[in-house]
Amino acid sequence: MRLLPCRLQRHSTFRSLSTRLRSALYQAALASSVLFAPALAFAATLKGEVVGLSDGDTVTVLDAQKTQYKVRLAGIDAPEKRQPFGDRSRQHLASLAFRRQVVIEWHKTDRWGRIVGKVVVDRIDVCLEQVRAGLAWHYLDYAREQSPEDRSAYSEAERVARAKRLGLWRDPQPMAPWDFRRSQRQKPLSEEALRP
Repeated sequence: MRLLPCRLQRHSTFRSLSTRLRSALYQAALASSVLFAPALAFAATLKGEVVGLSDGDTVTVLDAQKTQYKVRLAGIDAPEKRQPFGDRSRQHLASLAFRRQVVIEWHKTDRWGRIVGKVVVDRIDVCLEQVRAGLAWHYLDYAREQSPEDRSAYSEAERVARAKRLGLWRDPQPMAPWDFRRSQRQKPLSEEALRP
């Protein structure tokens, strides 16, 4: 199953398209892949090598045809780079997956065109390992998209990490990444910016 490669995402014409239109193009690519390949199951698989990491829940995968794909790890949300434990989460993800062969089990793209999927290295669920290490939250807003087994495993992993105060759970009041992103969008203008 092929989507628009990263090099197309960098093309100025493609970048100038609205987010909604870009997402529609990705969905159309996905739909056409399914229409012209009826033997494919609803869930798709991408195999390749992790060649980049943006943060603790986003990787870049290079497939055998040398096409790069951005992949958002499904079922988790890791601290942002500017948050406490953001760098540590990214480092842990690198130790698990960077320069390793991975299998991505996925069924959707997000509004930024990234594949959203479960990343597996040598039969190890990398997403689950991030939660077990206390370096990501189980992303409950999207838990319904997980299998019942994954949903249960991720919830239990977070419960244990919290109880053992692992990783970000050492902080008495860790800020969830979704709250951090919201706070960044809602920052009021400084007084200097309001001066004429």
